[in-house]
Amino acid sequence: MSRNQENMYFMRKFIRKYALVRLTLTLLAPTLLLLTSTAFAEVHEFKLDNGMKVVIKQDHRAPVVVSQVWYKVGSSYEHSGITGVSHVLEHMMFKGTKKFPAGEFSRIISENGGRENAFTGQDYTAYFQQLEKNRLPIAMELEADRMRGLLLQPEEFAKEVKVVMEERRMRTDDKPRALTYEHFNATAFVNSPYHNPIIGWMEDLKSLQIEDLRTWYDAWYSPNNATLVVVGDVDPQAVLDLAKKYFGPIKSRPVPTLKPQREIRQHGVRRVTVKVPAKLPYILMGYKVPVINTTKEQWEPYALELLAGVLDGSNSARFEKILIREKQIATSTSISYDPYSRIQDMFVIAGTPAQGVNAEKLEKAFLKHVNDARTNLVPLEELDRVRAQLKASKVFELDSIFYQAMQIGTLETVGLRWKLMDEYLDQIEKITPQQLLTVAKKYLHNDSLTITILDPLPLNNIAQAHTGESSNNVQ
Repeated sequence: MSRNQENMYFMRKFIRKYALVRLTLTLLAPTLLLLTSTAFAEVHEFKLDNGMKVVIKQDHRAPVVVSQVWYKVGSSYEHSGITGVSHVLEHMMFKGTKKFPAGEFSRIISENGGRENAFTGQDYTAYFQQLEKNRLPIAMELEADRMRGLLLQPEEFAKEVKVVMEERRMRTDDKPRALTYEHFNATAFVNSPYHNPIIGWMEDLKSLQIEDLRTWYDAWYSPNNATLVVVGDVDPQAVLDLAKKYFGPIKSRPVPTLKPQREIRQHGVRRVTVKVPAKLPYILMGYKVPVINTTKEQWEPYALELLAGVLDGSNSARFEKILIREKQIATSTSISYDPYSRIQDMFVIAGTPAQGVNAEKLEKAFLKHVNDARTNLVPLEELDRVRAQLKASKVFELDSIFYQAMQIGTLETVGLRWKLMDEYLDQIEKITPQQLLTVAKKYLHNDSLTITILDPLPLNNIAQAHTGESSNNVQ
């Protein structure tokens, strides 16, 4: 997960958790007028002759624009031996073309008062710029130039792959929770490409070659495998004309066809204990669940979203109220679920035990609440409160034109349609307590459960851990 993705994830979690503090039910109706005018503002969709999709959404609240180019390739497209190649290539996209040498891309955007960056996910790689609206042609020219003009110089690669290795050390190897999450994913998914971390395994990064990046770039970086998303104070026809001018001349290329990547069936609880120097224990519990891409019952992902909100969606949610405030057996809890993944996702429950409480006790408490959701209907009043909170979170998400573009780009790149975002509120409104009970019974059971516990070693073992003497024990 890139730094930008982390920021977006935690921003969304913060919005969902605290939206009702800012937006009470009595204020919800008039505020949803803003949602109606902004969320359902007209979106314009085009396709260039070379197959590149262009999606434009107008938002005239400020004279700014966000431009994003999304490629249908990420870590879930990689095979063993080259994990991390998508992320390393993302870094190399800033290292120069014949027209714009290394460093020029960022310098030009900054000189024009903008900001730019990129992020790699499991299912996509995306590049973005946020600028004053009249500077949009600059972003278009730069992105079109590096779509097919990247030099991929060996000396730049040699430096940048070391940067990525250091990034992995700082964000994963030296972060106990991040390392625990990596082992959790690798245990939960056996043959799915979601088994591999986005940043790649260290041994693969060490053996990665510049030729691997050239092959990857030639295979996936083409206009017919990309979507241009533009959101802001723009005229759709003017944006389309710019897209035709800068991206139109780039020729389409054959794109590889992926084999089916379905995870094998799980037959019982999987457990892993991670022992590394850390201050506090930590627990992750995840159930394999469907996403919109993979279920015939299209209401199920929305029911799972609401169920996540019932358990841990606000200060009044069950985990926060009971486990943190009343029983004081946890200092923090969270639930994550993404209905918009390309292949599959996990309903992940995470928590930090309170002082003097071990991870096993918190695990039992989590399981008790999951079992309650599997056996008892959620009261309608409680469901309606969560429903209102989700609606409120959508309002606040729309404060950001960047997030609006993210929604469009994500949906288009994982194989869904951007129009799905306009259906969210209607789908949430239809879900009943019985449907929450149904998905809980169907998916939150032991045969799809993976549990990972961070068992902290003393912090004075850090030097020992770096020498490789400390181990992660699979149980």
